[in-house]
This record gives sequence, structure tokens and C-alpha cells, in this order.
Amino acid sequence: MITVEGLTKSFGPVRAVDGISFELAEGEALALIGPSGCGKSTTLRMINRLIEPSAGRVLIDGVDTTGIPPATLRLRMGYAIQGIGLFPHRTVAQNIATVPRLLGWPRPRIAARVAELLELFGLPPAIFARKYPHELSGGQQQRVGVARAMAGKPAVLLMDEPFGALDPITRTRLQDEFLAIRRRMGTTVLLVTHDMDEAFKLADRLAVMERGRIVQLDAPESLLRRPASAFVESLIGSEDRGLKLLSLAGVTALMGPAMDWMPIGDGTFRKAGANVSLAPLSASASLREAASRLVFAGVDELPVIDEAGAIVGVIDMERIIAFGGGSR
Repeated sequence: MITVEGLTKSFGPVRAVDGISFELAEGEALALIGPSGCGKSTTLRMINRLIEPSAGRVLIDGVDTTGIPPATLRLRMGYAIQGIGLFPHRTVAQNIATVPRLLGWPRPRIAARVAELLELFGLPPAIFARKYPHELSGGQQQRVGVARAMAGKPAVLLMDEPFGALDPITRTRLQDEFLAIRRRMGTTVLLVTHDMDEAFKLADRLAVMERGRIVQLDAPESLLRRPASAFVESLIGSEDRGLKLLSLAGVTALMGPAMDWMPIGDGTFRKAGANVSLAPLSASASLREAASRLVFAGVDELPVIDEAGAIVGVIDMERIIAFGGGSR
């Protein structure tokens, strides 16, 4: 458990962070979101004491971090940044092993942890362990940077715009990979981002910051349905607010029983009495994906299948619209 109480930072007459408080539970991901200059990154750097606070305190499992030497504290916290910061003269394996080595882990344990993380991030050890950073693509470097931050099994992983410098396709792929890995490993994450879509995708809760203060702390769906102020509403955006909401829920939460749908044999399904066969939706699809497919196909409903290819239900536009109607 990370507890932040009245955290404040002033630079001369300017109060960059103004008495913010929040808790971060074990295994939770919290995003600090807001415009440039609102205090997001300053807050993150006070958590690991790269910047000392002017007032307030940070506790880890009830222990005030001011009583922990900064170097020791940082070894307990992973830190992944936009600039990656890999050591150019060290191999991929050596980069990832940095914190475990400083923690005094035995070599077999370090080697096993490096191999585990490389596999999790889709970088086969036999191919990538001995490569140097300059031999990697931007996306591969970012994977190694995040793997290095997670290597010592930190109490919390601090991430400051970790995917911001990547192209949209690579960024989306890495977000998906990281989300799956975080859920599998139960990693506690404090994320700084200016990208609202990224925050909704990766975080369990969002802390919206304005002028150094937290103006709303809520789950993504609550934030979308009930923004606390005009500022929060403008930050969310009004044009695609409904689509953001649909991205948060999966089809299995709303699907109805499958009636009269039959497999054709080529991976598609056909409803009794219809002339057109349709590709099904995966049970892992979001409502946003479902709405897009329904509109593109020009149909009222689509079948949903599980990993084995068996039909488990149907999703229709009426149910999707009713879900969005909860915002009113």
C-alpha cells in the first residue's frame, strides 16, 4: 500500500504540487492525468525522492519514506520513463539485471528473472539477451526499459510517459502487452500520462490534476459518466466520450443468449433465415469493437465465440446503446 498525505512542492513562489493525497493499493494501477505543468511528473519524482517534497509525506506499507535512504528506496521502486535510459555499453540482459544485481541476488536467480521477463515481453533470450541497445528498434528498447524497471519485483512501478515517444501502432501493441503482464504479475503501478486513452486503458483509477491539485479521483467509467467539473469534462473530450466509455466494457458483460445462429464451417456463422454469413466477435472484444463491427457489417447483432470457437452469446446495438444511456 502506497499512501500519499498532503504532498506539496514549491519552487520559489510557485506551488507545483499543492497538498495532494491518495492511496494506491497493492496490485492497483493509478494514472496521474492532466495538462503539461499540472504537477504529474513532480509528484512521481517525490514518490521516489528524486525531488524532496516541501511538505507532506509518502508511506509504503505504513513506513514513512523519509526514514529510508533514497538509494535504498529507489531499489524498491521500478522507474520507467519516455527516454528509456538504457545503458548503451551493456547488453540487454545486463541492463535488465541492473537492480537485481544491486540487490545482491544470486546469479542463477538473476539469470532466471532476466529470461522470464524477456519471454514475457516477446524478446526471446537466445536472440536478444546479448544484443546492445543500439541494435534494437524503438519498441524493443522500450520493452527492455520496462522489463528492467520490473526486474527487482518492486513494491511499485513508477512510469512517466513510458510509451509517449513511440509510433501509434507500436504504442498500442506495447500497451496491450504491458496490461497483460501487469495483470499476470499483480504489479502495483503509478502512471503519469497526458494521453487520456492510455490512462483509461492501463489504469484502474485516474487522478485528474489541475494546477497542482487533484480535482477528481475516480474509476474510468465514473469519470466518463460523471465528470466533476467543466475542466475534467474538457480534458476527457466530448466528441468521442461515448466511444471511450464503450472501450471500458467487454461484450460478455452485455451479451444475450444466442438464438438460431449456426456455424457455416469456414469460421463464420449464419442466423436462421438470413442469406449472409458473418465473422463472429471474440469474447475478449470490447463494446467499442462490437459497435464498429455492427456498423460496418450493417447488421443488428453478431455472435460471440470463446477461445475454442464455440458460440457463447450475441451482442446487439440495442444493448450497447442502453449501456451508454447510463451516462444520462
